[in-house]
Amino acid sequence: MSHNAPLDLHSASNFSNRELSFLEFNQRVLAQSQDESLPILERFRFLCISCSNLDEFFEIRVAGLKQLLDLHSAAMGPEQMSVQAQLHAIHARALALVHDQYACLNEVLLPDLQKAGICLLQPEDWSNAQHHWLEQYFHQEVEPVLSPLGLDPARPFPRIQNKSLNFIVQLTGKDAFGRDSDLAVVQAPRSLPRVAAVPAELGGGFVLLSTIVEAFVDLLFPGVRVRSCNQFRVTRNSDLFVDDEEVEDLRRALEGELAHRRYGAAVRLETVQDCPGEVTAFLLHQFALSEFDHYEVPGPVNLNRLSAIYDLSSRPDLKYPAFQPVGHRRLSAGSDLFAVIRQQDLLLQHPFQSFTPVLDLLRQAATDPQVLAIKQTLYRTGAASPIVDALVAAAHAGKDVTVIVELRARFDEEANIELSNRLQEAGAHVMYGVVGYKTHAKLIMVVRREAEGMRRYCHLGTGNYHPRTALAYTDYGLFTCNPDIGADVHEIFLQLTSLTRTPALRLLLQSPFTLHDGLLMRIEREADLARAGKPGRIIAKMNALVDPQIILALYKASNAGVQIDLIIRGICCLRPGIAGVSENIRVRSIVGRFLEHPRVYFFANDGDDELYCSSADWMERNFFRRIEVAFPIIDAELRATIVADLQLYLRDDQQAWVLGSEGRFMHVAAASEGPSCSAQQELMQRYVAAAGSAGTMP
Repeated sequence: MSHNAPLDLHSASNFSNRELSFLEFNQRVLAQSQDESLPILERFRFLCISCSNLDEFFEIRVAGLKQLLDLHSAAMGPEQMSVQAQLHAIHARALALVHDQYACLNEVLLPDLQKAGICLLQPEDWSNAQHHWLEQYFHQEVEPVLSPLGLDPARPFPRIQNKSLNFIVQLTGKDAFGRDSDLAVVQAPRSLPRVAAVPAELGGGFVLLSTIVEAFVDLLFPGVRVRSCNQFRVTRNSDLFVDDEEVEDLRRALEGELAHRRYGAAVRLETVQDCPGEVTAFLLHQFALSEFDHYEVPGPVNLNRLSAIYDLSSRPDLKYPAFQPVGHRRLSAGSDLFAVIRQQDLLLQHPFQSFTPVLDLLRQAATDPQVLAIKQTLYRTGAASPIVDALVAAAHAGKDVTVIVELRARFDEEANIELSNRLQEAGAHVMYGVVGYKTHAKLIMVVRREAEGMRRYCHLGTGNYHPRTALAYTDYGLFTCNPDIGADVHEIFLQLTSLTRTPALRLLLQSPFTLHDGLLMRIEREADLARAGKPGRIIAKMNALVDPQIILALYKASNAGVQIDLIIRGICCLRPGIAGVSENIRVRSIVGRFLEHPRVYFFANDGDDELYCSSADWMERNFFRRIEVAFPIIDAELRATIVADLQLYLRDDQQAWVLGSEGRFMHVAAASEGPSCSAQQELMQRYVAAAGSAGTMP
């Protein structure tokens, strides 16, 4: 506990800017590309992920700040940075990040890939046979779908889709009508593969579509001379805006907005580094952008598209060793899930344990004559979802199926509209949640008639009902037929479908009603215990910590002597280790093979510990603009399992980064003595060992 008088906890210096904190997270993702202990193709994939993350950051966050700037907004966060100051700081930090991305590509990854036998071929590397094959590929596969667009007063600058690959071509000579040629634009349709694999009999290797177009672009302009051909890409505002209060049909309104997303306001222009200055100036003018929005890159303008090399490379020796999620020790093929859940709550930890039991619950419910109703929330499920297949089968079997589909799950809107149509056609009741709030809670409830009466079987999760992401994201899922939890889930579904006022919930905390206050109360309770001389303790794991009220409560708890450990994957606006403010708070981030995704909140509570799992980060949007649920882990054995997992992540010295008081993360150096610890690796080994023996994993 601090013996000094506490400082002003509200001081701007105690908070980090949300946007800059995200860019720091993306730097940690990029750092995986430089980790020589990882397989080279996995390092390459991390580079692509960092580029995809940066794209979305510009599409959503930078676009939003630019809108605020246009509105002359004076909005500032607790760190007291103006919108203009944020944009300037983002520009400087993003420039450095982009520099690091391309330096990693050109100086580290491409040479290392070449040493491993995977070559990204440039025209100067092509043999005569490869040149001939690529020219034929251009004529047969590429040229037929390209439409070169000459620019003149009758043919103005074309509409350029968000993040599409384009080329601006300088020409000289007379066109077919005797006029001077100047500029043309070549757009590469999204249907074209961005990477071509050269046949092994010709030496193998990969060639980018952009390289192929540039090499043979002169064939698109017979009779005139190509002076230069340069790639460019524009990033646009991709946030959808639908005024919930004004629309009568949310689905139709979103369908209309989706058509406009590709052509939102431009926020960033990327060009290759040697693009002539007059061409760059011309492009900036066309997109109403300034030099401030321009990023020159020494390589292809969309590194994320290079992820195709990972997919096309049949080199398992250059990827992570294959990992197959294991089954739960209490389940086997054909297990009666309802009987198993009645015996004891069941906890799954993905991706170490299989997601199949979640599918099995729905499939068994669909065919069980005693099941009367199934209710579920869907946020992200994927385009071809076995979850939706199971719900459709249940509806066809005559079950009462109600599904709350969140149409506004960013970048999944189109897939969610399609699956809602499928469900409605099957006879399911489909609702779109509550106006003004995203339904982000992950809930399934199966109502079953049994000898003792109606029983509710529930699944509550921290992650989406998406089998593919369940292989890549770490998450918890709880199966329970606890009557109090079942009653709470029932009330929440009633609220979502009928909009009736929900009575006080028994065990669950729910946004936008009780979650925020419930967390503040529990943080303050730990502070009171510490002031009374008892060992206050909080451990929390999440994706992001932004909410200023929660941060202030944690600062006060720290000053009271509460020991606080935060495991935060991404954005963290709290600054730990400040004397008199946060000296009892430690923050770490784990970036590894799997995307850390669960939200877990542990409060020691003087020995009567409480542990909640949730899909809610500690952000204002999750507390006040979303339907979220935090569910307690009541079973002591399961609670001990999750606490042990948290302790394991706190011991990680391989994939962990520790946040300093100045707001920067530093990689944890492995201890010089004793065994090192990688939490994800240890969990993989632990679950595989338990599955291969009589294990005791719950």
